[in-house]
Amino acid sequence: MRIAVTGSSGLIGSALVRSLLSDGHQVVRLVRHRRAVGPQPDGSVGIGWSPELGQLDQAALTGTDAVVHLAGAGVGDRRWTDSYKRAIHDSRVGGTRTLVTALLAADKAPAVLVSGSAVGYYGQTGDRVIDESAPPGDDFLARVCVEWEGAARPAAEAGVRVVHPRTGLVLSSQGGAGGRLFPLFKLGLGGRLGSGEQFWSFISLVDQVAALRFLIDHQELSGPVNLTAPEPVTNRELTAALGRALGRPTPFPVPEAVLRVALGEMAVEVVGSHRVVPRKLLDAGFRFAHPTVDAAALAAR
Repeated sequence: MRIAVTGSSGLIGSALVRSLLSDGHQVVRLVRHRRAVGPQPDGSVGIGWSPELGQLDQAALTGTDAVVHLAGAGVGDRRWTDSYKRAIHDSRVGGTRTLVTALLAADKAPAVLVSGSAVGYYGQTGDRVIDESAPPGDDFLARVCVEWEGAARPAAEAGVRVVHPRTGLVLSSQGGAGGRLFPLFKLGLGGRLGSGEQFWSFISLVDQVAALRFLIDHQELSGPVNLTAPEPVTNRELTAALGRALGRPTPFPVPEAVLRVALGEMAVEVVGSHRVVPRKLLDAGFRFAHPTVDAAALAAR
């Protein structure tokens, strides 16, 4: 297959590209940096785009069988100032609109668009078990996710199969939120965050990549699909699992008040609770390599 990928330099995107190339697929990276345009050492091809300016040559998607759209400003990369919240929103919603416009203008549209989303769609749900049938929340990230998914609707209306992977916390020492946690835990400085009773819906990087490929291949899947392990755990349980995986104690809890001072509005995502399960993935027969938090923590080291 010929597969176009945005966000290919991020934690998930780079792992997905490696997986696709290793199986002989052709990969087109949509990139914003001029130096990454053209043939790449790994065998992929870089094509330039400017999601902020709405610029993407429709010819870039010619002959493409699938598009995986993962680009967006990192939610946890900076404090949520008003300007950075706009960047989080615009990079997702505007980028998706740019991509869909080019996709629909191509001589032949790709058969499937896997367009990213997140479990933040559901807002704060406490200890209730949530699957894809749950309504959206009403906090900042929930509203972003609603618009993010909505920006891909014209593709679905034109007959493209559109899937929204609502991703949870990807456990990996290589990057993302997990990449910021692991150094502290390796030093024995880890501990629960806030009360520790909030649910965190996690997934290993291996399962994240496998699930994205599953979404590309399985034509019966469309709309929202939760990409989380089948057994969400509390922050306290995840903290203990990371400690066990690294052979380190986890004696340093961080009080909620400190998190709110340090992180500002973003603290709601740390102390808030999402108990999300992957109902549609399981019903479609997807098999997790790391279904439990201990297995995912060991794989993430």
